[in-house]
Amino acid sequence: MPEAPRVDAHFHLWLRDHPLTETAWHKPPTDAATEDLIATHDRHGIAFGVVAAASIHGEFSDYVREALRKHARLRATAVLSPRTDLSRMEAMKADGFVGVRLMWSLSDTVPDIHGADYRLFLRRIADLGWHVHLVDRPERYADSIAAVEASGARLVIDHMGHIKAPEGVNHPGFKAILAAIERGNTWAKISGRFRFATAEEGNAFARQLLSVGGTDRILWGSDWPFAGHEGKVTYDQVLADYYDMVPEVSRRREIDRTALRFYFG
Repeated sequence: MPEAPRVDAHFHLWLRDHPLTETAWHKPPTDAATEDLIATHDRHGIAFGVVAAASIHGEFSDYVREALRKHARLRATAVLSPRTDLSRMEAMKADGFVGVRLMWSLSDTVPDIHGADYRLFLRRIADLGWHVHLVDRPERYADSIAAVEASGARLVIDHMGHIKAPEGVNHPGFKAILAAIERGNTWAKISGRFRFATAEEGNAFARQLLSVGGTDRILWGSDWPFAGHEGKVTYDQVLADYYDMVPEVSRRREIDRTALRFYFG
């Protein structure tokens, strides 16, 4: 078995009785408990992890906060209103939150990211040293990226852009992601290959990202517990996907170092 990654930069934590938003796209069939996550990581040699805010629970992050307080090896992003009080954000940073997730890819309409509320919000994110964790519709990426860049906040693109369009890697939205990575304040996660139509389609996005970003702008995440694919995908499978996309142990070690600097530095 190839050497495992040491940092899992994308997974979720939840219990089935957690409150769902009115627009939740998924109702988890099983718990994704902190203890199960830690046990899974330990079995696979994962030493550090970053909880991705689950959009289905909106601003409810109490359970994740408990996990951060209990496990120094964890960090997390959160879903927050753009009018969130700065003192709350500072308290969350002290607990181990490191960014805000904008999960917009499933929404036909999204907030005005150039409006006054978001300009203030993004500036506070930048001033806190946090990052914006974004997944959006392909046709909106260029505009969303421009707003984040204007604020000075760091940007992380989810799931290789999660581009579901016939143009694939040639879509202008993906080209906008690559250009942002080249400008130096954007990172991308090589994750969620099982969400693409084929493995080769996912590999094509990974190759482009690695070609432009090297290992200095690339992160890896498992996407455990594989929302919408529960019972069909395993941790061993997503590791195998990662080894296929990044077969060189030395490059995976470099990606780990990138994650450690980004989330734990």
